[in-house]
Amino acid sequence: MKNKFLFCVIIFGIESIASAQGWLTNYDQALNQAKTENKQVLVDFTGSDWCGWCMKLDREVFSREEFKDFAARNLVLLKVDFPKGQPLPATEQAQNDKLAGEFRIEGFPTIVILNPDGSKGGQFGYVEGGPEAFLAELAKDAPKK
Repeated sequence: MKNKFLFCVIIFGIESIASAQGWLTNYDQALNQAKTENKQVLVDFTGSDWCGWCMKLDREVFSREEFKDFAARNLVLLKVDFPKGQPLPATEQAQNDKLAGEFRIEGFPTIVILNPDGSKGGQFGYVEGGPEAFLAELAKDAPKK
């Protein structure tokens, strides 16, 4: 029982950190927010605790103010994670596996851009050059509102 409680506390803490940074982990919640705010959804398929390119993308782009400012105005952020060091809640793991299949994810990181209705626009991976290069790729691949 003690281990189950500790597991729940850890998972809640991880979800709180993701939300505090502006990243959601629930697909339906992200789409609902995108519809309400008329924003696109940036889906980050990541292996957060083992994928070197994913960690590099986090450091070079997602943690930078230029990206955070742009995202706050234009995007709903959804992290679809496949960690190796810690298990996800079963419902989140099932959701992530389903999404990876639907979007035919073959490697990490993969970025998918969605309209608020869930229709897919662009899909790309790591982009070298920091926030400026990433946002340029995003603008090229993003679906039109």
